[in-house]
Amino acid sequence: MTARQLPIDIEAVKGFMDAEEGWALHDAALDASRRGPCLEIGSYCGKSTVYIGVACQRNGAVLYALDHHYGSEENQKGWEHHDASLYDPETDRLNTFPLFRHTLRLARLEDTVVPVVAPSTVASKGWATPLAMVFIDGGHGMEPALDDYRHWAPRVMPGGVLAIHDVFPDPKDGGRPPYEIYKMALASNLFAEERAVKSLRLLRRLG
Repeated sequence: MTARQLPIDIEAVKGFMDAEEGWALHDAALDASRRGPCLEIGSYCGKSTVYIGVACQRNGAVLYALDHHYGSEENQKGWEHHDASLYDPETDRLNTFPLFRHTLRLARLEDTVVPVVAPSTVASKGWATPLAMVFIDGGHGMEPALDDYRHWAPRVMPGGVLAIHDVFPDPKDGGRPPYEIYKMALASNLFAEERAVKSLRLLRRLG
C-alpha cells in the first residue's frame, strides 16, 4: 500500500467526509502521531477513522475513536441526514456501532483504533493522556460542540493539532457551532491556524 492508498474502498463507507478533507486529516495525523496518540470525536461509521487510523498505524500509534454511536441530532428521524438503515427501534435512535466495527475489521485497523463508546463529556472525566491530535466532528448543536471543545481542546499537547470539521464562515453554507468553537480556539491564543481544506480547519497548539 502506497502513501496515497487506503486499505478499503473509502467511498463504500457511510459518512460525510470529503476525500480532500480526509487526506488532510491523514497527513496531519501522520505528523502528529509520531509524538503521541490521537483522538477523534464523532466516528459515525468509520470514514474519518480510516483516514486518521491508517496514519497512526504507520507510526505504531493509537487512535481513540470516541462516539456514543446513537447518531447526532441531524441524523435522527425527521432530520436531513437520517439514514433509515441505521435506525434502532429499541432506542428510537441510530445505532452506528456495528457498522463502525465492520469498517475497522475491513480496514485492518483493530490493532490501532480503540473505540470509546460513551458521550464525550463522560469519556473526558479522568482522562489523563496528552493527545497529539484531537479531531472534533461530533454533534453540531451548540451545546455538544462547546462540550467537545471545552473538554478536549485543553488536552492537545503543545505542538499538537486541533482539527475541526464543518467550519462554515457563511451561515448559508452550514450550521454555526463548529465555526463558533473554531473562533473560540483562535481567540484563546492557544492555537494558530495552519491549514484550511474546504470545511476542515487545522490548528496548531502553541507553547
